[in-house]
Amino acid sequence: MLLFIIGFLSGMIGGMGIGGGTILIPSMIFFAGVTQHTAQGVNLVSFFPTALAAVFVHIRNKHVRFKLAAYLISTGAVGAIIGSVLASYMPAQLLRKLFGGLLLIMGIFELFRKEKSQTSRVGAP
Repeated sequence: MLLFIIGFLSGMIGGMGIGGGTILIPSMIFFAGVTQHTAQGVNLVSFFPTALAAVFVHIRNKHVRFKLAAYLISTGAVGAIIGSVLASYMPAQLLRKLFGGLLLIMGIFELFRKEKSQTSRVGAP
């Protein structure tokens, strides 16, 4: 039941575009007893169906800028390959600390960022 709740919550958060891995990875490490490498691997595999469902909804609601998406997909794929190779050589403890640091930095950034109006965003129609 615990894994069901973890998967459900990470799927909901991922569907909102926030990033289900922020819930899934720490939950799997602390509550399911898996290693950092395994948790990140499971997160990547579970990301595909969650992302596909979210993409269809966002396309239907006209919230996708395809030119920007193509650029991000192509550069993100290159970054994912490089990051995966680097992570495979890192000890789990270092990987866990780097992931925790990233979450901390993102949290602090979110606490202090100022909300911008819809029209002032870069590339907004």
